[in-house]
Amino acid sequence: MLDESLLDAPDELARADRLGLLRGTAEAGARVRTALRNTAEAGVGRLAPEGRPRAVLVAGAGTAASGAADLIAALAGGAAPVARLRPTGVAAEAGALRWTLPGWAGPVDLLLIATADGAEPGLAILAEQAYRRGCTVVAVAPGQSPLSESVDGSRGLLVPMAMSPYEQYTEEARANAAGPGAFWALGVPLLALLDRVGLLTAPAETLQLVADRLDHTAERCGPAVTTYSNPAKTLAVELADSLPLIWTEGVTAAPAGRRFAAVLAELAGHPALAAELPEALTEHATLLAGDIASGGAADDFFRDRAEDAGALRPRAVLLRDRPAGGLTAAPTARELALGHGKAVSELEPEAGSDLEAFAELVAVTDFTAVYLTLAGGSGPE
Repeated sequence: MLDESLLDAPDELARADRLGLLRGTAEAGARVRTALRNTAEAGVGRLAPEGRPRAVLVAGAGTAASGAADLIAALAGGAAPVARLRPTGVAAEAGALRWTLPGWAGPVDLLLIATADGAEPGLAILAEQAYRRGCTVVAVAPGQSPLSESVDGSRGLLVPMAMSPYEQYTEEARANAAGPGAFWALGVPLLALLDRVGLLTAPAETLQLVADRLDHTAERCGPAVTTYSNPAKTLAVELADSLPLIWTEGVTAAPAGRRFAAVLAELAGHPALAAELPEALTEHATLLAGDIASGGAADDFFRDRAEDAGALRPRAVLLRDRPAGGLTAAPTARELALGHGKAVSELEPEAGSDLEAFAELVAVTDFTAVYLTLAGGSGPE
């Protein structure tokens, strides 16, 4: 149950935020700028690639790494295949995951490793395997981590992960590096590298605009802004006790929607489903027909199902990164949801580049997930 009164009590929110999730989300713009500096100091801008890689492989654990891979695939389009390598099992060390390269991977392929931890033995083994195969290896990881020692030097290129000053010293803050702010710390160096290689367009000037957009959105969505004028708090209230059906339209809205669903699950323990329009209208049509996991006695025919405790009412959430004009499935989506008596929430960013639009959608939805975590009394301890 969401405590709406907590949303408009900034001091209480701060006390509830033991892991610094709000601060980490608000600092996303600063993370982008620090990541750009780290990328430049690592020498990415001085690279002279001989051509595009045949394929880009992305490995890493957690929402931040998977979201970065998803965004890269969306922006690269058909320039080169982008595949996320998922753990294939456990490694020899207790609790360690194992990653393996595809059998075809070789000297013309690029392996990107993104990790907010840097201590996963399986990723160090993967980097060693890629080195033996002749793959180019680039890693973004915390400095002085085991992975950074494995990759740095002749075996590959290391970009130190951008971290806030307080994250260098406290174990709790380092654990929070897997939260919302880590996405940009890991993703920006990879975007800058692939811009240099020519797989996508993400010059430093555009990434600076991304940082500005993140700062602007943080001002609109911060804890001091009241619910009625705060898009993230408003969306958190709308999504409480609902099953969000996140429908996306546009190239970068799709990875933003999938990230939203993943962050809701990881931080708030809140289930959500994401799908792209127009396919979402077919995939989720049956879900709109009723409530999910309704409470109450099964044989109580006369109970008020709309007020069942524990019921999750599906709610459509439209995320779009394109202007309202032109060809769009949004009107049909609204009509379908409203026709089933289900409410609709909508987010559409201001004008700008694809990356700026993506940044705004991610910032609003990250803040939404954090508010649901804090005011809902759930999430990571």
